[in-house]
Amino acid sequence: IILVISFINTLLFSSPIKIGDLAPEFKLYDQDNRVHKLEDYRGKKLVIYFFPKAETPGWIKQACGFRDEFQSFENSQIEILGISFDSKKALKKFKEKYNLPFNFLSDINKEVSSAYGSNKYYFFPSRMTFLIDEKGFLVHIFDEVDLYSHPKDILKFFGQIVKE
Repeated sequence: IILVISFINTLLFSSPIKIGDLAPEFKLYDQDNRVHKLEDYRGKKLVIYFFPKAETPGWIKQACGFRDEFQSFENSQIEILGISFDSKKALKKFKEKYNLPFNFLSDINKEVSSAYGSNKYYFFPSRMTFLIDEKGFLVHIFDEVDLYSHPKDILKFFGQIVKE
């Protein structure tokens, strides 16, 4: 009953963020038990992507896509953070297994995914990506993700912002 009430409250009373809003602050631990806060990324472009669960086929495809394009992200000075409800231990294992060069944050209490509007299913976050500019403003939301082109779609989007 508590889960149902929480789920209904999330659906009825959550106010999803929108483009132009300041990104919600967060404080989460990564796979190595280091704290990450949104304010740590001020002055940098940031990709925050929520994924349902580590070690699932979609997660592997998405994470490895970011890995394969990581040099382009570095060259464009774009930071990447993956967030799920998985434990820090599970995230560390998967990061090492797939040689992933960016950090994964554990949102075990589901607070950050709720603040970003990604906790639609309660038991796992929906696959969503948020692009944040150097001042902390949300500049784009990917509600739907093409696992085959997602990293390149993000690079293209940030490239358009720089050219405008």
